[in-house]
Amino acid sequence: MRWRQGRRSEHVEDRRGRGFGGGGLRIGGGGLLLMLLVAWLLGADPLTLLQALGGAGGQTVQVPAGSPGSAPPPGDEASDFVSVVLADTEDTWGALFQAAGSRYEPPRLVLFTNVVRSACGTAQSAMGPFYCPMDGNVYIDLAFYRDLRDRFGAGGDFAQAYVIAHEVGHHVQNLVGTAEQVHALRQRVGAEESNALSVRMELQADCYAGVWAHHAHRSRQILEEGDVEEGLNAAAAIGDDRVQRRTQGTVVPESFTHGSSEQRVRWFRRGLETGSIAECDTFQARTL
Repeated sequence: MRWRQGRRSEHVEDRRGRGFGGGGLRIGGGGLLLMLLVAWLLGADPLTLLQALGGAGGQTVQVPAGSPGSAPPPGDEASDFVSVVLADTEDTWGALFQAAGSRYEPPRLVLFTNVVRSACGTAQSAMGPFYCPMDGNVYIDLAFYRDLRDRFGAGGDFAQAYVIAHEVGHHVQNLVGTAEQVHALRQRVGAEESNALSVRMELQADCYAGVWAHHAHRSRQILEEGDVEEGLNAAAAIGDDRVQRRTQGTVVPESFTHGSSEQRVRWFRRGLETGSIAECDTFQARTL
C-alpha cells in the first residue's frame, strides 16, 4: 500500500503509555482477554460484557495511574501509518459528503495501551478496535494488528487500513442517522432479530470501507499488487462462521452479529468495485 507520501491527520490522539487514573477494573479470570477479543470479532458489546462480569463475581485488578504501558517513541511508524489512513478517510468522505450537499465531521482516532476510557465506558485492549457513537471517536490499541496477523492470519498494511476504514464506516452511519435508528429498533425486537440487524450494520460498514478504498485509489493510487487480496483476506478471517469454528468448534448462524466470511468479503468487494454509497444499503437488500 502506498501511504508514506500521504497527508497526516490532525485528529489522532495518542494516549499510549498514559496513566489510566487509578481505580479498579473488575474482570473474571485468565480467559477474559481472549473472550473480549472474540466478543469484538463476533460483534458482541465488550463493554456490556465487562459490566456483566463485574456484577457476577471475579477478581478486581487495580490499574495504577501512570502504568498501563510504556509510551512508544514519537513519530513511530505504526502511529504514522494510522494517521495517514485516517487522513485519507477524511479526504474521501469529506468529498463524498460535499458532493451530497452536506459536511463531513471526521472522528478522532484514539491510540491507547491496554486500557482506555471512552464516553461508552472503560475498555480493555483485548476487545479490539471500536467506535463509540457517544463521543464520535475510534479507539485502537495497535497491538491488535499483531493478533490479527498471528491469530487470524490476516497481516499486511492494507488489512490494517481496512480495520480503520471499517470503524470509520460506523462513524459515517452515526453521522447520517443509521446507527441511531438501528439502535432504537434493536431495543424493540428479540435477540435473533437484533443479531440480524447487527449483521446488516457491520456489512454496511464493510461496504463503506470498500467505498473509501475505491475512491482513495482512484484519486491517490494507494493500492499496490496484493493489497486487495490482503483486505479481502482480513474480511474473511473475521467472519462469524470462521471465528466460531475456530473458538468453539461449531457454527451457529442465528448468533451471527458481523456476518459470515463470504458475506463480509462480498460487501467489502461491492464497495471496493462500485465506490457507490447507494450500493451499500444492506437494510434494503433481500439477501446478504
